[in-house]
Amino acid sequence: MSEKKTGVLGGFKAFLMRGNVVDLAVAVVIGAAFTNIVNSVVKGIINPVVGAFGTKDLDHYAACLKGPCSRNGTTGEVTTGVYIQWGSVLSATLTFLITAAVVYFLMLLPMKRWQDRQAAKAPAENKAAQPTEIELLAQIRDTLIEQRRGPGTDSVPAPR
Repeated sequence: MSEKKTGVLGGFKAFLMRGNVVDLAVAVVIGAAFTNIVNSVVKGIINPVVGAFGTKDLDHYAACLKGPCSRNGTTGEVTTGVYIQWGSVLSATLTFLITAAVVYFLMLLPMKRWQDRQAAKAPAENKAAQPTEIELLAQIRDTLIEQRRGPGTDSVPAPR
C-alpha cells in the first residue's frame, strides 16, 4: 500500500513541478484579478448607461413571475411575489461579452500575429521535403518486387 502511495505522490509531485502547471496557476490568479476589473467596469459604467435608457440601474430590472409582486421602497428587496431578475442576467452577459472581447483582441489576436511573424522568419530550407504519396507508393512497390525476387537476383526493376 505504501508503494502505491509513494508512486501516486511521486507522480503528483512530478505533475506539479512541470512548468505548465505553474503557468496555469499564474493565469488563474491574473484571470481572477481581471474578472474583478471587468465586473467593476460593467457595474460602475455599463449598467448605469444601459439603465439610463430606462428608469433605474440594470441590476434592478425584474419581471413578476407570480404575483402580486412588491418591493421595499428603500432597500429594493422583494417583499411579496416571485421575481425573475432579468437585469442581472443581462449584466452577467455583458460582463462575459466584454471579457471575451478583451481576451480576444488584446491577448489572442496579437499572440497569433506574433506567432505568424515568427513562423515567417524561420528559414524554409530547414524543413525537409516530405515525399509525395506517389513517391511513397512507388517505394513500397519497389520493395515488394525486390522481396518477391529474393536477394541476389540481378533482374532489372520495373519501370516507373
